[in-house]
Amino acid sequence: MNIGQSLWEALDSITVNKVRSGLTILGIVIGVAAVIAMLGIGNGTKQAITSQISKLGTNVLFINSGGTADHPQPLTLRDAQALQDQKRAPSVQYVAPIIQSMITASVAGTDTNTTMLAVTPDYFKVQSVELSEGIAITVGQYQNYESVVLLGTDVANKLFNTTTNLIGEKVRLNGEIFTVTGVLKSQGGTSFGSSDNRVIVPLSSAQVRLVKRDLPDQVDMIYVQAIDADHVQSAMDEIAQILRARHYQNLGKDDFEIRSTESFLETMNTVTATMTAFLGGIAGVSLLVGGIGIMNIMLVTVVERTREIGLRKAVGARRRDILFQFLLESLLLSVSGGVIGILLGYGISFLIARLTAMGGTALTPVITLDSILMATFFSIAVGIFFGIYPANRASNLEPVEALRSE
Repeated sequence: MNIGQSLWEALDSITVNKVRSGLTILGIVIGVAAVIAMLGIGNGTKQAITSQISKLGTNVLFINSGGTADHPQPLTLRDAQALQDQKRAPSVQYVAPIIQSMITASVAGTDTNTTMLAVTPDYFKVQSVELSEGIAITVGQYQNYESVVLLGTDVANKLFNTTTNLIGEKVRLNGEIFTVTGVLKSQGGTSFGSSDNRVIVPLSSAQVRLVKRDLPDQVDMIYVQAIDADHVQSAMDEIAQILRARHYQNLGKDDFEIRSTESFLETMNTVTATMTAFLGGIAGVSLLVGGIGIMNIMLVTVVERTREIGLRKAVGARRRDILFQFLLESLLLSVSGGVIGILLGYGISFLIARLTAMGGTALTPVITLDSILMATFFSIAVGIFFGIYPANRASNLEPVEALRSE
């Protein structure tokens, strides 16, 4: 049979019942669109996480209290000072202990809850923090316990309705008066919260005025920057050796955790890959439902066209010609739905990006060529798989019995 003629007859057969064909295609459209949109969300989430973690630097380490000990000792400023010993830790370049806490920032008649980051001046060497105005926390401010603060743009906007000309303004943090010495440059929001909703203060001032810990010099985390990416592992080994010697109460067990940005990336990639597969699987169920719809309609079509099949066989049509004809119709339905579904998936992804941007937690779905090819492949596979049985049933009809049907 001529392929062009078969294609034309398949199109003619589909368009005879436009409403029925449209409803059949709709199942595939919804399924493919859902797959494209869900994979786009998963890939976009992965890209957002990777981008945020990469900004931390490839040679940065993060030390937390914890580990395998039942009663871990907290990290302290003395631990941080020990890590700065170049003889014992030659692979370490900078050490930046921090305290993190939720606080209330307020001015006359206005307040907001925000994240406070209490840091030393070395924090600005370990992390790339840019200011739109003012200066970073200095050694003098840290050593003199000065009550100064750097405002994130979200905090500045909520308290002053502006992010400019704020140097010298007074802000109360948990009731304590601090002077604004700078405003952080906006980093934008992500699906995991806004990096602009924070304030940064000297760690020394925070320990005295804002937060209380079990030990006077206790810190929540220590950032360490290795001299370069090639020395990350040696820096981890040196840090572990120093902390084991200092935290002798938990002999034989590490009461601290050391993680690198690479380990964060590996963990996040595993999590997002699982999430993407889960979302794609859920969306794939609707594609399966669409395939069942195609099979149902094709079976109805076989019954309606029984006499036509009998006539074709009577004038010489072979079994494989009938099989090919009905399989082609099924394939056209699924591929048409797949193409429309891909376009609809793009539209849904664009809408998601706009809605998340309006909510202040921007998430940009990433639709890759692999996603499109996979959706196309599955729509073709659905058409073939769910079209095989009706097509085979049509091709096996006996000409005499088919011609007798009413």
